[in-house]
Amino acid sequence: MREWRGFLVVALLVTTPLVALAIEGNVQLFAIESEAQKHCPADVVVWVNTPTGIYHYNGMRWYGNTNHGAYVCQQEGNQAGYRPTKNRQ
Repeated sequence: MREWRGFLVVALLVTTPLVALAIEGNVQLFAIESEAQKHCPADVVVWVNTPTGIYHYNGMRWYGNTNHGAYVCQQEGNQAGYRPTKNRQ
């Protein structure tokens, strides 16, 4: 029965639009920038490289362009321990 449930979860992920990727601690990760902005309209949306925990601002080289990452609200990201890039990329 567990195999069947796993199959259903995979099927739902494939057929359902991916808006929120996950909730990690107190931060919600978004696949779509506009959805992150809706979640925190008064905050800055940043792109976090999830394996490293480093985030990038809009206009920077890696904003939305790392292999693994998500859009997050900057304040939530800071509370989760994410930090801005030091080399401004």
